[in-house]
Amino acid sequence: MTLYQLLAHFIRRHWRQYLAAAAMLFTVAVLTVLIPRRVGAVIDGMVAHSLDQAQLLLELGWLILMGLTIYFLRVGWRMQLFAASYRLGVELRTRLYQRLSLQGPGFFQQQRTGDLMALGTNDADAIELAAGEAALAGFDGSMTFVLVIGMMLLGVDSRLALAALLPFPLMGLAFKRITHHVHDASRDALYRFSALNDQVQETLSGVRTLRALGLEQRSAAQFAELAEHASAASLAAQRWEAAYEPAVGLALTTAGALTLGVGGYLVWQGEMTIGALTSFTMYLGQLIWPMFAAGWVLSLLERGKAAWNRLQPVLSAELTVQDSGQLSSAPAGSLQLEGITFQYPGQALPALSQVRLTLAPGQTIGIVGPTGAGKSSVIRLLLRQIETQQGRISWGSHALAEYTLQALRSAINWVAQEPFLFSASIAQNIALGNPAATRAQIAHAAQLAAVHEDILRFPQGYDTPVGERGVTLSGGQRQRVAIARALLSYAPLLLLDDALSAVDTETETRILQHLAELRRQHTERSAIIVSHRLSAVADADHIIVLREGKITEQGSHQQLLQQDGWYASQWRYQQLEASLDAA
Repeated sequence: MTLYQLLAHFIRRHWRQYLAAAAMLFTVAVLTVLIPRRVGAVIDGMVAHSLDQAQLLLELGWLILMGLTIYFLRVGWRMQLFAASYRLGVELRTRLYQRLSLQGPGFFQQQRTGDLMALGTNDADAIELAAGEAALAGFDGSMTFVLVIGMMLLGVDSRLALAALLPFPLMGLAFKRITHHVHDASRDALYRFSALNDQVQETLSGVRTLRALGLEQRSAAQFAELAEHASAASLAAQRWEAAYEPAVGLALTTAGALTLGVGGYLVWQGEMTIGALTSFTMYLGQLIWPMFAAGWVLSLLERGKAAWNRLQPVLSAELTVQDSGQLSSAPAGSLQLEGITFQYPGQALPALSQVRLTLAPGQTIGIVGPTGAGKSSVIRLLLRQIETQQGRISWGSHALAEYTLQALRSAINWVAQEPFLFSASIAQNIALGNPAATRAQIAHAAQLAAVHEDILRFPQGYDTPVGERGVTLSGGQRQRVAIARALLSYAPLLLLDDALSAVDTETETRILQHLAELRRQHTERSAIIVSHRLSAVADADHIIVLREGKITEQGSHQQLLQQDGWYASQWRYQQLEASLDAA
């Protein structure tokens, strides 16, 4: 879909507002071209001494009334037209947000956050202006131009009109050349702004790291360079947009000179009255707005086209995970992974290879293994953040893809190794999945996650703002707040993706004990615990060891110790390390 198709579709849907604005604009244009004709008639009457004082005052009254009518109609069409165009901006931003919220991690790995933010701000604004300012200026300028030219040709003198219009074809050629440069410059300016926006976003997100490494000056220099490039690109776009004005001015100046020369000759020969020449000169002055409007419209449209060419691919990008399931009921029954194989794009070896796993209701499975073994890939497959390339994942009697994403993800409570906290209070972050929870329920969930005492130490307690991404809290506190959030909203499956990595062993033991108590209370609730720390999975019903994407060992904790493989050696090493730390 092109920008013009987008605007045409939008105008069809909001035709009433655009029709009302067009009717007002048409009335304004008609009144505008009538004023010079009445002025010319008044001048001719005064020259011929055929107007008395009463008739002159009446004519002046009509001119004032026409001017006031034009003023109020201009206010009216602006309200109609801009109210409609602002809806387009809302629609585009809503579509962008909805599309981004449905995309999987694979999409965001190829996009920059700052660039996506720029699409919802600068680019959407440019398209909104094309639907508002450009539509208004285009219709108003075109209508005024047609009526003025018509009055010049038919109402005054066609010979003088043809002479005055001679410079305008050359102005059209200049507009064509300028428009091409405006499009390229506007596109470059949008990209430069996106790069600057991305730099700001990354700098603010990683400000602690920059300070810790003493990179403030280097980051400031990079920002200054990007800001300079963005400024230069915007200036280049404005410079080419400003080129419209000299082209218009040159054409109108030449047309004015031709009007005075030819018109003066016709008056001298007695073939035209002074009033008619005055009217024609006023009409020529009224062509200033249509000419400037043409340049303004072309500039806005080219800027809108450049923005739409950036926004449209994101809006139409294929979802990395298709939400084509038909089952909206919550999954129930055993969770099975049957011969799962998955390989990330660009990787030489598969992340998972022929993985088979069965999780019965109420059962807890631990997944361990060295870094890069594929543990988190299992979690991502269960969440349908990525799709299996071979094998089948089913929950109950249905494949995961048969459930809607909403139904599937509402049946899972997931805590990542690096949880995301919103810029809200601790209580609001815990109650994110259960907004109706009482303060007592929130506190109980925090106690289960062993973070209640930590929260009470803050001056504002549960009302303490966590800051952006939870910057107020430590890594362990963020993980425990996320665990509390997961425990507050019940779901049949709990996924802990190395969610205890930032807490000490004593706190970890308390949390695991609380989780065990919950499982005894909710016998149908299952859990998968991914961890580098083997003590986190020691009490699991079944443990699998992943190495290079394959299951190399599995069994209970005692069975794995008896196998004397990777699990047993890691257990002895971690126990020795814990004893040395305790000493």
